[in-house]
Amino acid sequence: MDFPFSAIYNNVKNNCKGGKNMRKLYIDNIRWITVVLVVLYHVIYMFNGIETFGVIGPFSDVQYQDAFQYIVYPWFMLLLFAVSGMSARYELVRRSEKEFIKKRTGKLLVPSTLGLLVFWWILGYYNLLIGGGLEQMAAVPKPVLFIIMAVSGIGPLWYIQMLWIFSVLLIWVRRVEKDRLWKLGEKANVPFLVLFAIVIWGAAQILNTPMIVVYRFGIYGVGFFVGYFIFSQDEVMERLEKCWLPLTVCAVILAVVFTVMYWGRPYAEHSVLDTPLCNLFAWIATIAILAFMKKWGNISNTFTRWMAAKSWGLYLFHYLFIAMTAYYLTMYTKFPAVLLYFFVAAAGFAGAYLANEIIRRIPVLRWIVCGIGGKKK
Repeated sequence: MDFPFSAIYNNVKNNCKGGKNMRKLYIDNIRWITVVLVVLYHVIYMFNGIETFGVIGPFSDVQYQDAFQYIVYPWFMLLLFAVSGMSARYELVRRSEKEFIKKRTGKLLVPSTLGLLVFWWILGYYNLLIGGGLEQMAAVPKPVLFIIMAVSGIGPLWYIQMLWIFSVLLIWVRRVEKDRLWKLGEKANVPFLVLFAIVIWGAAQILNTPMIVVYRFGIYGVGFFVGYFIFSQDEVMERLEKCWLPLTVCAVILAVVFTVMYWGRPYAEHSVLDTPLCNLFAWIATIAILAFMKKWGNISNTFTRWMAAKSWGLYLFHYLFIAMTAYYLTMYTKFPAVLLYFFVAAAGFAGAYLANEIIRRIPVLRWIVCGIGGKKK
């Protein structure tokens, strides 16, 4: 099994009411497209002038390309958690809870814990190198420095750490609610889903870890469980699909308003993330993309299948090659900004695909680093 977010996303079947056995291709396509956006976001982020801690930094005082960060950051991970919740529902129809947790642990927990000590400390090394941390820690004992590098190498792995926690919590919730809540979720209509933005805003205010902003357990947990209980319902998605156009228009308008209103402010800090506008934009964008892709994204061809199959490796490895390439190119070349963006983006994609193909062929390492069990198929 190549993919990803393990079986959480792969081989998604329509096991909802009605018993249709159709692959939900739009979920696969949402996943890989969002992962591509994550890669492009990190390329822009590495040279951005807004959130400058631990990155190379800006080329000039004003960088309009930084607007891309404002456009995607509020919603793209919320969308991934919602899709993860949907896929968890489909998977638990065909797997026992014990099998589900066993696979989640191997696919998600192992790479984001043991993998840090075996491989991802390399990313931590470059993160510290770029941020100037290595110079400041010259006197730190080597074993302690290694642990610091390992923790600093979490990078994009925070997502799969949280996904494992939500998966474990889901099993407990299922045993308590016994599908009563899931059946209630079938009744959700579009006005209810739009007004649910109020809940999203409330969730954004709670269960946030100090300092490390990405661990937003409140809003991402709600996104995951809404995906499981509501968006996994065929009836709900059919209602949402009918409103794809007005929702998409609203999402675009909110993207413009949010970017203009908060331009220059730290979009990834709670001073912005917790605002009503940011959460309204995040939620409307999420349901708009689900509606749009349900309407237009349920397609499959050689390219989409390849991208879906490789998106797990792309997500895991891309930031390592972005960081490495950005550091060496800025240190040892005088390339103009446009070429730096191009080469760093190319390295992020190509390096990730190559690393994934190599490591997934190495016994033990494929499990510890990529969460892929069994023999290479």
